[in-house]
Amino acid sequence: MAAQTRALVSSQWLADAVRNNLIGPKLRILDTSWYLAKTKRDPRAEFAQRHIPGSSFFDIDDCCDKTSALDHMLPTSSHFSQYVGDLGIGNDTHVVVYDTSDFGSFSAPRVWWMFRLFGHNLVSVLDGGLKNWLADGAPVTSEYSKPERREFTAAVNQPWVKSYEDLLENVSTKQVQVVDARPAGRFRGVEPEPRDDTLPGHFPGTINMPFASFMDASGKELGTEALSSLFREAGVDLERPLWATCGSGVTACHVVLAAHLLGHPGVCIYDGSWSEWFKRASPELIISEGEGKKA
Repeated sequence: MAAQTRALVSSQWLADAVRNNLIGPKLRILDTSWYLAKTKRDPRAEFAQRHIPGSSFFDIDDCCDKTSALDHMLPTSSHFSQYVGDLGIGNDTHVVVYDTSDFGSFSAPRVWWMFRLFGHNLVSVLDGGLKNWLADGAPVTSEYSKPERREFTAAVNQPWVKSYEDLLENVSTKQVQVVDARPAGRFRGVEPEPRDDTLPGHFPGTINMPFASFMDASGKELGTEALSSLFREAGVDLERPLWATCGSGVTACHVVLAAHLLGHPGVCIYDGSWSEWFKRASPELIISEGEGKKA
């Protein structure tokens, strides 16, 4: 893998690497599965039962800012460095991330983005996730051996992260396009949010591109032509600045990945996303076809 690491690798490519015993200090696999509480899935328990051979578990609820009232907000550079170093990852390690979602990919693009945010470009998403890995008949195991710790030094690209204040200012200036990756029902305000303290809806000026629309029926990423059409039909100009949001900063990273595959690597993430916006914004900044926020 040269400096231009592919953002996506196929299950065939990774299965060959596993078969040829290439998993080690130069190539690490991470199961980055994460689910909303309402799904009643326990990704750590699932990892213990079966995972891609040689992989380790990356927990976005553990590698995060524990002082924040919001879920899995970004960790500091030193916390990230410590966490991934403990997973046997150094600055020269090619990292492949995947998750076990029925969609194909759900949380893996978030961890792909985190590595890039912290200055590590040697990172790829397993196209189609465990779903396609299993469909291709590739092996899984319950065996796990902890990798030997390595030193990792992070250098954060802070401008890629946007705050509530940034988004609030953009509502009035309309300088930047903002894409919301939540499903259409939640965006419109007619289907419930998965968090009990939050009503659905969106903020002014956002464009809805549900994260699942970037994948085909099997859960693999769409080809570049289809991705280009998606952005074009949504009215998004990838030559102009673009920020992405969702429920809590996870599926927004699908927008970043899709734009990256089209040669536009700088899409920014609103880390607090709708979870924070709904709590902090005044009622007129909550657009909903359903029951809105009370003043």
